Amino acid sequence: MEKNAAGIPVRPLGNTGLQVSIIGFGGGHYCRPHLTEQESIGLVQAAVDQGVSFMDNAWEYHNGTSEIRMGKALAAGGRRQQVTLMTKVCGRDRKTARTHLDESLQRLQTDVIDVWQFHEINYDNDPDWLFGPDGAIEAAEEARRAGKVRFIGFTGHKHPDLFKKMLQQGFDWDTCQMPTTVVDAHYRSFQKEVLPLLNERGIGVIGMKSLGGDAQLVTDAGLTAQQCRNYALSLPISTLVCGIESQANLEQDLEIARNFQPLASEVRAQLLEQVRDVAGDGRYEWFKSTQYYDSGYHREQHGFPPIGHVSGRFQQEKES
Repeated sequence: MEKNAAGIPVRPLGNTGLQVSIIGFGGGHYCRPHLTEQESIGLVQAAVDQGVSFMDNAWEYHNGTSEIRMGKALAAGGRRQQVTLMTKVCGRDRKTARTHLDESLQRLQTDVIDVWQFHEINYDNDPDWLFGPDGAIEAAEEARRAGKVRFIGFTGHKHPDLFKKMLQQGFDWDTCQMPTTVVDAHYRSFQKEVLPLLNERGIGVIGMKSLGGDAQLVTDAGLTAQQCRNYALSLPISTLVCGIESQANLEQDLEIARNFQPLASEVRAQLLEQVRDVAGDGRYEWFKSTQYYDSGYHREQHGFPPIGHVSGRFQQEKES
């Protein structure tokens, strides 16, 4: 197993020609309210200095704060040159996507984004919007020709059928980001229905949500972080984005990565059997079975009310 100078295993990012660490630094967790800007910056820098070379982010994370802090962190000490920098675009039309790109470049303090992915392909008409007249795919192609982005991909966490629709658009995708959990195998399974298609086409696979998104596979489903991470890393993926919001989180995931060995088939089978009874209804994959994890930006984009609005309205009607 090839490792980088810091002892972290690396894998090819599909057919891009890039090598990335098997764990990536998630852009969603490290800017949560309990962390100061300096603490967030310190986590990014510590991760890079210890061999984490894939950075995850998105235009909408924490209203842009996540990109701003990551930009500051990477600008120091030449760290930008040490990583593959990915961020996600939320715009579905050409004009909005261009605006998001310009803002992401400015916040991240870089001239080029290595991997630019369409965020949250969670709604049935997202592919139609992206590939329709003046769709955001045109902005992505323009940006690549202009040298502002190198590789183009998409993400989502709702249903594998939406990913299949994206793969049927006739576009040569470079990367794809998807849930890679133990319980995924039993419910709307990305690893069964989508992962083989991505591998066949040489598309770099970026795993995520291996602990469930809020660690509910550890706190509620009786698994350990090591079991969850090792299961995901034993799948044919390029890197696994890890939600890190403390030095303890970082050290845990670095240790898992340094000591990683693919799980034997019988161990994987035992883990799948262990969660079978609680996995078939999506109770621990809220990002699939509810709108709890859906971005507020995308909810508004599709005309859905904010989280809590419907339940609050129902309660008012019940009491009246």
